[in-house]
Parts: sequence; C-alpha cells; structure tokens
Amino acid sequence: NISNVTALDILGDVEALSEERIDTVVNMFLKDFKEDLIETKGWPNYVTAYKISKTCLNAYTRILAKRFAQFRVNSVCPGFVKSDFNCNIGIFTVEEGAKHAVTIALLPEDGPSGCFYERAQLSAF
Repeated sequence: NISNVTALDILGDVEALSEERIDTVVNMFLKDFKEDLIETKGWPNYVTAYKISKTCLNAYTRILAKRFAQFRVNSVCPGFVKSDFNCNIGIFTVEEGAKHAVTIALLPEDGPSGCFYERAQLSAF
C-alpha cells in the first residue's frame, strides 16, 4: 500500500503508463530512500522495497497486457508461501501457492488481461 500521491498518480494513469513512468516511480523511491524520507514521502514503512517492487511489477503487467493483446498477461500473489525467502514461516505450501498461479494461467483466451490476483481472486492494484 503506497500513499505517495505522485507515485499513485503516475501508476494509476493506465492510459499514460509506460516503462519510463514506472522507472520514474522507482527512481523517486530510491532518492527518498537514500535521503531517509520514506515515511515523510508516504512510502510503505514495512518491507518497503519489496512492496514497491511488487507494485511496479503489477504496473508492468498492465503495460505487457496492452502491448501483447493476443495473450492473457496477469500477475498473481500466491499468498504467504513457505519458502527459503521467509525461513519457511509462510502459511501456504508451495503446492497451494502454485495452484492459484496455474488457475490464472489457464484462464480462457477471452479471459481478463492486465489484472492482479491475490491467490485466485481478482484484486485492485
């Protein structure tokens, strides 16, 4: 969850969204991070870089969906999956997490594209 107004405006403008605009948000974040302005500028204050990277990945999903309209391009958060990354303290098994990604990958040809799913549920960016 990002409350940085400029970042929200840039990433929320779907029609004008571009790789350059995503880079602008990343560079704004990096500048604020280096200057210790994360909280002041409205960036997440917990697992900050991770959340920004996922937000930008979701924005990039929209770009790819538009660029490659003949394909279904979506992003999926599988949930808090047990993995080496989190010292295996996740809630879901790898199989449970993968199940939802496979479900989204197998959407019909006329299914949604440019969307974000939390597990198998359509979610807002």
